[in-house]
Amino acid sequence: MCAPSSKTVEAPPLISIVAIRLKIPTGKQTGKSGRGWSFQDPLLRAALVVFLVLATVGGAFFTYYYVKFGRMIDQRFKGPVFGNSARIYAVARPVQVGEKIEPKEIAIQLRRAGYDQNGKSPMGSYRLLEGGIEIKPGSDSYHSPESATVRVRDGKVESITSKSGDLAAYELEPQMITSLFDAGERSKRQLVTYDEIPKLMVDAVLAIEDRRFFQHGGVNFLRLAEATWIDVIHGRHEQGGSTITMQLSRKFFLTPEKTVKRKLSEMLIAVEMEQKLSKQQIFEFYANRVDLGQRGSFTISGFGQAAQAYFNKDLKDVTPAEAALIAGIIQAPSYLSPYRHPERALERRNLVLDSMVETHALTQAEAEKAKATPLKLAPPNVEASDAPYFVDLLRETLISKLDERQMNDQGYRIYSTIDPDLQKAAAAAVQTGMKLVDDQVTKLRTKRTKIGKNKFETKVLPGPQAQVAMVVMDPHTGEVLALVGGRNYGVSQLNHAVAKRPTGSIFKPFVYAAAMNTALDGANPVFTPATLVADAPSTFAYGDQIYEPRNYKEEYHGDVTARYALAMSLNNATVKLAEEVGYDKVSDLAKAAGITSVKATPAMALGAYDATPLDMAAAYTVFANAGVRISPTVVNSVRNANGDIILDFKPETHPVLDPRVAYLMTDMMEGVMNYGTAYAVRQRGFTAPAAGKTGTSHDGWFAGYTSNLLCIVWVGYDDYSDIRLSGAQTAAPIWAEFMKKAVTLPQYADARPFLQPSGVVDVQLDKTTNLLATPSCPETYSAAFIAGTEPSETCDQGAGMRGFFSRVFGLGGEKALPPPPPGAQPGVPPGPTGTAVEDPSKKKKGFFGKIAGIFKDDKPSNDPQPKPADTDGKGPQ
Repeated sequence: MCAPSSKTVEAPPLISIVAIRLKIPTGKQTGKSGRGWSFQDPLLRAALVVFLVLATVGGAFFTYYYVKFGRMIDQRFKGPVFGNSARIYAVARPVQVGEKIEPKEIAIQLRRAGYDQNGKSPMGSYRLLEGGIEIKPGSDSYHSPESATVRVRDGKVESITSKSGDLAAYELEPQMITSLFDAGERSKRQLVTYDEIPKLMVDAVLAIEDRRFFQHGGVNFLRLAEATWIDVIHGRHEQGGSTITMQLSRKFFLTPEKTVKRKLSEMLIAVEMEQKLSKQQIFEFYANRVDLGQRGSFTISGFGQAAQAYFNKDLKDVTPAEAALIAGIIQAPSYLSPYRHPERALERRNLVLDSMVETHALTQAEAEKAKATPLKLAPPNVEASDAPYFVDLLRETLISKLDERQMNDQGYRIYSTIDPDLQKAAAAAVQTGMKLVDDQVTKLRTKRTKIGKNKFETKVLPGPQAQVAMVVMDPHTGEVLALVGGRNYGVSQLNHAVAKRPTGSIFKPFVYAAAMNTALDGANPVFTPATLVADAPSTFAYGDQIYEPRNYKEEYHGDVTARYALAMSLNNATVKLAEEVGYDKVSDLAKAAGITSVKATPAMALGAYDATPLDMAAAYTVFANAGVRISPTVVNSVRNANGDIILDFKPETHPVLDPRVAYLMTDMMEGVMNYGTAYAVRQRGFTAPAAGKTGTSHDGWFAGYTSNLLCIVWVGYDDYSDIRLSGAQTAAPIWAEFMKKAVTLPQYADARPFLQPSGVVDVQLDKTTNLLATPSCPETYSAAFIAGTEPSETCDQGAGMRGFFSRVFGLGGEKALPPPPPGAQPGVPPGPTGTAVEDPSKKKKGFFGKIAGIFKDDKPSNDPQPKPADTDGKGPQ
């Protein structure tokens, strides 16, 4: 038993409780330190009132904008977000029996138009067969309602069959050129669903734009605060802080202005969008709406179109490096353009790849491999498929008849006349040709000055850049198949194809056509291609005005045939002819052809009055279309979303010339191409049958046509200063480059000799006397005449001994045309390596030279290009 402990247990200490007396102040009590507060205090009550008013007003504003933005969001996303927009389609591409084309080429055309092989596309589907292709238009095809099977053997279309029977031709679905979005923004986009966006692309965008996209509720407040703090510290806007949802709200509903109000609106809309849409929907809309650069006049909208524009591939096929580049461009598409600023784009791409490593979307090894990949971009060619100047012209045509917003809202389909293949050829020809023009301009501006003993300084004087326009038409339908309005749409939106300029010598054929008309209108005398016209220094009086045209280098040729005067573009002979025919008759004819600015003056004959390249294209259809003028058209039809025709466009036509006169002019302009001032076109390798005319005023012109294409080219300065180069040096090479490519395309390869109408005869004439040739006059040329107007006398019969002495002493008229190159037949175009055309400016042979010439053929000059005449004495043609 244990004894009790002897340890004493102490009692707990006493706790002193101190009473604290609290005194609550009232409104009637004050202390030494100042005034006390109560709910009866006027200042407190005023503050409370202000707070309540602000809260009420703020709440009202919040409610108002919340409801307003909610309705905006509901309205914007209740239907197809991108579906309702006007779409512009190219001209239909026909496939004809006998045409050289393979089934795979037809398949490429169909894929461009939206067809597929699995039958899932509403536009249509196709199936490659053994030796052919089966085409099935879908529910969205309003162009070709029935299916067809095209059979090909040995590279040629053997047959085309449909349910209705055998067909001679079948029009393929037109290719879409562009869509017009938001009634003002011209964009190109390929719509993709969220499931069609590769995970690689999603990861790249989230890594650089919004890493917490799938976690936040529309606004990343932490990132926004961080971005604001960095901007304040650095004193300028450097950080974005916007989430993907905020960026989308800005793109759909707000302007790009940087204000507090816009930022608050952006945040509120983003929060509401997160409540109404899923994350996948928001990212899908973002993927199709985000701007990713510019292609001519078109905005590249969305990831799908960016993959096509930059890499020429489908979005599903992009590599890590390509996905990172697309994601990187989002921040500043113009500043980071891989075409204009490849170093910046490469640096940004690599930053995105590093960010993807941080988010574990890529391993470090994968990122390093991607960073080692160089930029592999598809070649940019804005004009080739986009045709921005053409689209501007088409839009101006339509908005004069239809409401643009209605066209977009109701999803109209606009079937245009543009041919993508020809547009591509036109763009390439302009690009190549303008480099040649630039080189010639630089040479003219280069000055070498002496600055000291045996010291010289070479300087290139400043000056404007030459501009260009090209119009390509089907001369029988009026369809504008290709159009280039300038060198760079991004630099200048001025459409030079519809800008008025002095026409220069491409007007001259209308003078000669008025002269040829005398064979039919009962005039006296009757002019023919063999009529002699005086080419000599002359003064022409008109009213109280005096006009003194001059030939190039003051070189004159005496009496020449009308055919020769046109081929060599002789100024004085042309004005003399206009005077003899009557200025009023020339003016009336030109106005009937659509050149409305002309006045009946001597200067008119040399193209002193203005017209646009498009005007001149329409005017030249008079020659190329058997005398019938046909107005240019850029739209064939407009249909609504149900396929109903809203508008059909038909070109206006009216006869201007008798078909026989039109053919005579074509025959004479073939001489311009084959032996005259446009011979450079043949030297450049274009050998198809063609007629044309060079022109020079302040500018360079070339107008030419084949049996199925008409093309006008203009080159000049915007400030109207003299380019100091001829049309043969500037515009003709561009025309030649384009036409060489055009005639290789299956649909334009059939450039045939021009069809001669009844009532026209071809005769062989002696070059010396311009009378009917006989075996005793072996130097001949072929010329077309309206039946009954051809010479009736022979070179040695009607003139008696004069024929002999004409050849010996040169008493006859000027040669109609220089002799063709050796081996060439009269009327047959020489090849690109053809030998020389005789220089008409050379001195005439002496007495013994003429005698020797009887016994031995003259050798042509070694210079393949004749010295041409000029317009208004300004320069060579």
